[in-house]
Formats: sequence, structure tokens, C-alpha cells
Amino acid sequence: MNSTTSISQMQAWLESLRPKTLPLAVAAVVSGSALASWTGHFKWPVALLALLTAALLQILSNLANDYGDVAKGSDTEKRIGPMRGMQKGVITAKQMRTALKITVLISCLSGIALITVACNSPSDIIGFLALGVLAIVAAITYTVGTKPYGYMGLGDLSVLIFFGWLSVIGTYYLQANTFDLSTVLPATACGLLSVAVLNINNLRDIESDRQNGKNTLAVRLGAKKARYYHAALLIGAILCLAAFTLLHLKSWSGWLFLLAVPLLLKHMWKVLHDQTPEGMRPMLVQMVKAALLTNALFSIGLVFN
Repeated sequence: MNSTTSISQMQAWLESLRPKTLPLAVAAVVSGSALASWTGHFKWPVALLALLTAALLQILSNLANDYGDVAKGSDTEKRIGPMRGMQKGVITAKQMRTALKITVLISCLSGIALITVACNSPSDIIGFLALGVLAIVAAITYTVGTKPYGYMGLGDLSVLIFFGWLSVIGTYYLQANTFDLSTVLPATACGLLSVAVLNINNLRDIESDRQNGKNTLAVRLGAKKARYYHAALLIGAILCLAAFTLLHLKSWSGWLFLLAVPLLLKHMWKVLHDQTPEGMRPMLVQMVKAALLTNALFSIGLVFN
């Protein structure tokens, strides 16, 4: 293999891994760990293993999405989003299947290590093993299989569950070994911001998805209603964090997340007023940054509360 081919292969795999999406998975774990710190239950080994496992599951999802979309013909030249390794023909289906198997194995090992370090009771061990298997299945079946749920408009619900409730509350539980109802509000906020990222992605690809039978929620709602839905996601996240702060925090640092609100509102205004799929391309990066900033400020506020 010559150097040009080698570089091309490396670049193709990097594109398929989508490293820019990893901070979103990490942000949920950071929020859950910040909640654990706030209640005096923070544990470094658990937090680090949770970060590793979340990142691996995100990578698994990214690889599976590329494989599934290409296999079903959704990733075409008409798609506005960036072309990835399989779509370019640099990565074969066989190579991607091998990568998926390896990533599943590494994810399982990381998850088992996390459960071994964090869980103290048989019921917790069984419960989190089941959740781990469910997370792997969900990551793969988003676009892979005869009836991928991402093609039926259920991707948003999945993101809310896995990037919000399970990631944040699960991370907290693994460190505190108990469930705290107060964690539901910040977990929901984190999930809604992640759903907003997915919605921008779907708004960008709405025309090609519609033509190729990928019935995302944006396709089902239509471009106009999907933009109102996007605004509702952002407002809902802000309200959840505000409600948590009012109910549970006493220090001013709990309101640090408000520093991100102008960016969220500016983003929302642009999404509502730009009706073109092409206009959503820069909005995707902006939404990721806004979501990360909001979660980071909220986590910092918790730690110093």
C-alpha cells in the first residue's frame, strides 16, 4: 500500500469515526459526574471509565450509521452533509463490519470494567449489564437492520433516552449507588440539547432523507414544524436547568449556564429564519458548541455550589 492510499484510508476512517461528535457523549457523563460531586459522591475511577465507555458507544453508533446509511442508499451525492469513508468507496462493507465487531468488543470490555468498579450489588450488576447490551443494540440498529428505528422517526427519542436520562442519571447512580429524583431535570436538559443537534443534522439532510425513505422526525414534521420543534427543544432545556437551580441550588454559581443562553437564542433565531437545508450546515457546528458550553457551565456551577 503506498503512502497516498494509506493517508486516504486513515482520513476515511477518521471521517467515519466522527470525533467531533464525541464531546456530546462526554458532556452527559461530565454532567452526571458533576451531580455526583455536588452530592459528595464523586469517584474518579468510575467517572473515567464512564467517559471511555460513552465515547466507545458513540464511535460504535457513528460507524453503524455510516454502514447502515450506505447499505440503504441514503448517503448519496445529493446529500448536503460531508461524505464519509464508505460513501467515498475507500472503506469496504467488509472492513466496516470488522470495525463494528472490534468496537463492540472493546465497548463490552470497557463496560464490564465500569460495572466491576462501580456496582456493589448483584441487582445493580445485572441491571447495568442489561442497559449496556441495550445501548449497543440501540447504537447499531439506528440505521442497520430490516427496520432501523432511525428511519421511522424514533431517533430523537433514542437520543433523549441514551444521551440524557441514561447517561446522566446512570453516571450519577454508578458513583452514588442510589437514585436521586433531582437528577431528572438536568438529565432531561442534556438530552434535549443532544436531540437538538440531531434535529439540525436531520434538517440539513431533510430533502435527501425524504427522497431515500429515511423518515426522520424532521421529515415527518416538515421543515417548518421541525424548526418550531427545534426552538421547543432549546427552550425546554433552559427551563429544565432553571427549574433545577431554583429547586436545589443556593449559590449564584448555579446560574452560570445562563451565560450560554444568548448563544442558544441566537442559534434558535437563525434556525427559525433560514428555511434552506444548506443553511443548516453551519448551524450543526454551532449547535454542538452551544450544547457543550451549556453543559460545561452547568457542571462548573454544580462543582462550585
